[in-house]
Amino acid sequence: MSYILGKGSWLAIVFVYLFLAAIMPMWLLMQPRDYLSTFLLIGMIVGAVLGIVVANPAMNLPAFSGFEVNGSMLFPTLFVTIACGAVSGFHSLVSSETSSKQVKNEKDMLPIGFGAMLIESLLGVIALVVVGYAAKGGVMPKGTPFSIFAGNVAGFLGLLGIPEHVATCIMTMCVSALALTSLDSVARIGRMSFQEFFMTDTLDNDKEMSGFTKIMTNKYFSTIFTLSVGALLSLGGYNNVWPLFGAANQLLSALVLIALAVFLKTTNRKGFMLWGPMIMMLCVTFTALVQALIKIFKKLFVTGEFAFLTDGLQLLFAILLIVLGFMVAVSCFKKLLGKDTIQDIETNPQA
Repeated sequence: MSYILGKGSWLAIVFVYLFLAAIMPMWLLMQPRDYLSTFLLIGMIVGAVLGIVVANPAMNLPAFSGFEVNGSMLFPTLFVTIACGAVSGFHSLVSSETSSKQVKNEKDMLPIGFGAMLIESLLGVIALVVVGYAAKGGVMPKGTPFSIFAGNVAGFLGLLGIPEHVATCIMTMCVSALALTSLDSVARIGRMSFQEFFMTDTLDNDKEMSGFTKIMTNKYFSTIFTLSVGALLSLGGYNNVWPLFGAANQLLSALVLIALAVFLKTTNRKGFMLWGPMIMMLCVTFTALVQALIKIFKKLFVTGEFAFLTDGLQLLFAILLIVLGFMVAVSCFKKLLGKDTIQDIETNPQA
C-alpha cells in the first residue's frame, strides 16, 4: 500500500525540520547534512556540464528581446534577478553568521567565499542553457522551475548513457537537496538575526535583560516567530513571494557594502572601491521596490484585484524594506561622510 502525502503534510514536515535545524548545534544536524549534500550538488554540476557539452543544445530564446518585455524594464529587473554568483546580500549573512564560525583559519574564507560564488556563477550559466533549450518555439514548458531544470538536465545526462528515468530521479533529489540546504540556512540565520535585533553590546548576561528582551532573544520563540512568517508567506505560493525576493536580497547587499565602507573608513583604510557598487545597488533596489509598490497600488485602486496573502503581504514587506533600507542608508552615509575614526568612536561612543 502506498501513501501519498499532500502539500500540507510536506509543509509540516519541512517546517519541523527547519525548526530543528535552527535550534540544534551546527555539528549535530546542519553540518553533516550539508556535507553529504555537497556530493550530490557537485555531481549535479559536473554531470550537467558534461551533458551540455555532449548534447550541444540549441538555444530557443533570443539573446536580446528589448529593453522592455511584458511591462518589465531591463533596469532594474536584470540586476535584482541575477544574485547568486554576482552580488547577494543573503550570502553576506551566511558568511558572517555561519561560515565564519566554522573555519579554522581566516585565510580559508577566500577559497570558500569566492570559490562558492564562482561555482554559483557556473550553475547560473547552466540554468540559462537549460531555460534556452527548454523553450521550444520560444514557449516555456509547463511545470515548476525545479521540475523544468531537473527534467532537462536529466535529458542531457541521458546522452551519457544514464537511463532518463534514473537521471530524472537523481536530478530531482539533487535539486531538492539544494533547496533544503538553502532553507535550513535561512531558518537558522533568520532566527539569529531576529535575536540580534533586540540585543545590544551592553547586555552581557541574562540578568541585565528585561523580560521582553529575554522573550525576544529566546531561541525557541525567535525560531517559531521567523518560521511563522515563512509559513504565512507560503500560503500565497512562491510566485507571489518571489517578486520581492530579488529586491530584498539586493537591498541587503547594498547595505552590506555601505557597512563595509563605513568600517574601512573608521579604521583608516581605503574603501573607495565599494562606492560604485554601493550606489549602483541602492539605485537598483529602491527603483525595484518603488516599481513593486506602484504595481500593487494599481491592482488595488484600478483593477480592484487585491488579496491579502499575496498583494497585501507584498505591499507590507515592500514598505518595510523601503523604510528600513532608507534609515540604515542615511545612518551609514552620515558616518561615511563624517570625520570619525575608530579612535574617535572608542573615545566618544556617541560620536
